[in-house]
Amino acid sequence: MIQTWRLDTPTQTMVLGAANNRLPSIVYWGMPLRTDEDLESLYHAARIDLTGGMLDVNPDLSICPEASATFPGQMGMILYSQDAKPILPKLRFESFTQDDDVLTLNYANDDGALRYQARFEAFQDSGLIAVSATVETDQPVRLDWLAAPVMPASQSATEMVDFSGRWCGEFNEVRTLWQAGIHSRENRTGRTSHEHFPGLMIPSQGALNCQGEVYGFHYGWSGGHKMMAEELPDGRRQVQFGHATGSELALGTRFETAALYLTYSDVGFNGCAVAFQRHVRHHIVKYHEPSRLPKRQRPVHYNCWEAVYFDHNVAELKEIASLAAKLGAERFVLDDGWFIGRNDDTSSLGDWDIDVDKYPDGLQPLIDHIHAEGMTFGIWFEPEMINPDSNTYRQNPHWALGDGDQILGRQQKVLNMALPEVRDFLFEKISTILQNHDVDYIKWDHNRVLPLPDADQARGVYALMDRLNAKFPQVEIESCSSGGGRIDYGILKRTGRVWLSDSNDALERARIQFGAALFLPACITGSHVGPKICHTSGRVLSMSFRAWVAAQRHMGFEMDPRELDEDDTVTLTKITKWWKQNRDWMMQADILRLDSHDDAILAEQHMSQDKSQFVAFANRIDTSKQISPRPLKFTALDAARDYIIDLVNREDVVKTSRGNPVLKTQSIILSGQYLMSHGVALPWAFPNSCWVVKGNLI
Repeated sequence: MIQTWRLDTPTQTMVLGAANNRLPSIVYWGMPLRTDEDLESLYHAARIDLTGGMLDVNPDLSICPEASATFPGQMGMILYSQDAKPILPKLRFESFTQDDDVLTLNYANDDGALRYQARFEAFQDSGLIAVSATVETDQPVRLDWLAAPVMPASQSATEMVDFSGRWCGEFNEVRTLWQAGIHSRENRTGRTSHEHFPGLMIPSQGALNCQGEVYGFHYGWSGGHKMMAEELPDGRRQVQFGHATGSELALGTRFETAALYLTYSDVGFNGCAVAFQRHVRHHIVKYHEPSRLPKRQRPVHYNCWEAVYFDHNVAELKEIASLAAKLGAERFVLDDGWFIGRNDDTSSLGDWDIDVDKYPDGLQPLIDHIHAEGMTFGIWFEPEMINPDSNTYRQNPHWALGDGDQILGRQQKVLNMALPEVRDFLFEKISTILQNHDVDYIKWDHNRVLPLPDADQARGVYALMDRLNAKFPQVEIESCSSGGGRIDYGILKRTGRVWLSDSNDALERARIQFGAALFLPACITGSHVGPKICHTSGRVLSMSFRAWVAAQRHMGFEMDPRELDEDDTVTLTKITKWWKQNRDWMMQADILRLDSHDDAILAEQHMSQDKSQFVAFANRIDTSKQISPRPLKFTALDAARDYIIDLVNREDVVKTSRGNPVLKTQSIILSGQYLMSHGVALPWAFPNSCWVVKGNLI
């Protein structure tokens, strides 16, 4: 007996098939199929041959590969009994439901004492398919590994792309050749981490940003994960994602994976990127839900961290706020250093009471001044952390996670968020600040890794955030973790913005933003104009470059505005005004990475939802090998229509640009076909600069 199921979105079809009540396999995943496709024929067509040295039947590469089926690769589930004996389930079909776009499959062991459920949901507007798995047992067991439903990997791919990083250098793309065996990436830091973003792209041979087949994966979990991409001896390939191995520390009778988000594209990496970006905007962050956040424009931020650090003085902060407002800021965020005893990063974390030495009349006079300048007020917390040198720790040392003699990070430990009393304490402290002050934003930081991976820690954080969101729906939370250390769709369900990196170096930011665009839309990605001398790299970059890079995402400032000269003030004010004029459509735009013929150019195109306009940012990150700039080609335009093309920042042309490319002096009308096939010539420019090209459909 053959069983088949299918899921469809406008951009992909996924077909599952199984024989004899066994777990199903993904027998097709790719371009949309006809609605009348014979699915049983697809199941038979997917079977591979046998030859010498093989078993008489190929074990299924199912959605949860089983050791009991003699599967030769990584199993989808690793369980142990209370007395540490391996449990090797042999799962058989029990039931299924398929309502609209949700398919649920239920399987059980022969005695019914172990049950497995796989859930698949197709999203028509974003094009993603989200999958997850649950296992339940009658008796408590220890879970070492549970994969979300396992996906096959394309055999036309020669490489895979995953992501590494570091503090101030997130979202580096790593290309690894497919070969026999396992390529594994495991994050055991207890947070999403800079080092191992839980994403994977599998491009078919020759795929680029704008062309070719690509399969995309993202595991939406904040507590540490493992990814395995394995090529079996018979040539089949599988991809598994799940929580970090062994991170379920306690025995249990129910375990569940996070959602694994999947997409397929036949138009290159951009097809996957658009699906992920749209899914975040439509289904993950809650801007569209009035009960969660009011519908409002994304405000220009000002964050005071790199202006004052821990040295808080109300008079100086008021002066800074006034200058930030004149530059165009609409939200003022008071960073670390406002609570009692917090004069550096060695003490007081956990003592969430206002420092009366710095704020003798409380925060209200500063907040009143900020409101008078037309800005809203945000504030920094690092709730999950604690300094041993704090009153809270001295009273409750048992609240810290891990051993007492553990290595500290930034002179701090991690609070055990699985403890209800810890969550209650933090909820009360944060609520007191929010209830007594007009706060519309929390910068929620997380500045050290966990001493050990513990899935309950992430669930505790989610529970606290959910509770705060329910009580204070008007307050937006930003996920910051030493910059980009906690960015994933699990945390984004509770937050409205991510701090992509602690680096305000525009050159580094351009690279980081380019990588992150594969998964994150502009509206939730914070990007700030930093100081003239960057505090994390020491680079000196022009105001034009710093501001245009920030304008490519959710724009803000993070410098001392008192350092700006007249020229920098004029430049920043002008670019901020441009961003405000365009933010309504840009914050809902699809970010498309452009395939540049010049390795010195990182370029991306922001396309409006109605496709009537776009803006392209060509970031020059190095010196070109050739003398003159190569044409910049665009993508996803209407080939049969005309566009008026203009250079937004024509004033940035330098004297060493001695020729006369047309955009240097005027706009031009060109066909979509020409723009995609040939592109436009831009003026010569120095490294560490950006050209901004605007296109409008005629």
